[in-house]
Amino acid sequence: MIDAAVRVFSQVGYHTASVEEIAGAAGISKPMVYIYLGSKERLFTACIHREADRVVETVRAALHPDEPPELGLWSGLRVFFRFVADNRDSWTVLYQHARTQGEPFADEVRAARSRVIEEITAMVVAGTRMPGGERIVSERDAEILARIAIGAADSLSDWLLEHPGESPDGLVDRVTDLALVGVERYNTGDLPPA
Repeated sequence: MIDAAVRVFSQVGYHTASVEEIAGAAGISKPMVYIYLGSKERLFTACIHREADRVVETVRAALHPDEPPELGLWSGLRVFFRFVADNRDSWTVLYQHARTQGEPFADEVRAARSRVIEEITAMVVAGTRMPGGERIVSERDAEILARIAIGAADSLSDWLLEHPGESPDGLVDRVTDLALVGVERYNTGDLPPA
């Protein structure tokens, strides 16, 4: 039922989708939807919960504390973009529909986003400790880096969906190349220091 609801919500949006249409897509009766979830709002919330959990688990599985931070970031982005490319309906429901529907849906998306930020912050903190235990990056700065990564991932995910001929791996390679060009220009003095 949730799979069918995610498909329908992603195709027509929350307001246009009907419980009858979702029930038909799931191969069940409309009363069964109400028996299990009670309302279209609760069904949409269940979709957000499940899809948010899937995103968080995907990011968590990609993060390895023993990996250098720069490699962890790129492998995390690669897995994240693959998830978006392979689960377009999920991304559409979570970040294109749920964010724009107001409360309580926007709160659900914010909570999922906070969980991902916590995961990435922990990875940055763990990956930037010196052998003696001292930190190169403070926890506060690690959170800022996590928010930068999430903001970029959100925007680039939308770009990936708008360019179906692009692959997740190709996108990560392009982002890496662009970032390295910026670092190279900074190191050679072509960019003024901050």
